[in-house]
Amino acid sequence: MIHAIGLVEFTSIAQGIECADIMAKTADVNILVAKTTCPGKYIVLISGDVSAIQQSVNAGIELGAETVVDSFVIPNVHPSILPAISGANLLKDIKALGIIETYSVASLIEAADSAVKAGDVEPLLLHLAFGIGGKSYTIVTGEVASVKAAVETGSAVASAKGLLIRKVVIPRPSKQLIESLR
Repeated sequence: MIHAIGLVEFTSIAQGIECADIMAKTADVNILVAKTTCPGKYIVLISGDVSAIQQSVNAGIELGAETVVDSFVIPNVHPSILPAISGANLLKDIKALGIIETYSVASLIEAADSAVKAGDVEPLLLHLAFGIGGKSYTIVTGEVASVKAAVETGSAVASAKGLLIRKVVIPRPSKQLIESLR
């Protein structure tokens, strides 16, 4: 089980690849994702123990310098976050939907982690800047009050970085909408 993750997001693909190398060499971390995103950005998502992740993220930020868009270290990532990134969370009982949309991958993962920890909600998915112009979004589900609290908490994280685009809560989503999201 992964407990801690870190991510650095770059405006340059070449610089991102170089930084992925230095991040892997700096500390004992595992690269979970190192790839391009839209519009020509590059992300490096790592796992490991907190101190190793912090060292690795710091090395990536230092080398990446002005190409760094955003970054984070999450010491105790919620266990539902990584499966939601891969789209593996198939939930059946959807009572309300909460959507948080951001300008960066890093701010979205942080917002989703905070949202899930804030309320009794589950992430339906995290869409990370692939094919949507560099934007990212998450959809969480649960009881209406829990979804509202989770969206407020999660969107505050992205807003504090100036990277929140929009937040929405849909109390009783239509069956057609739910089916279109799966």
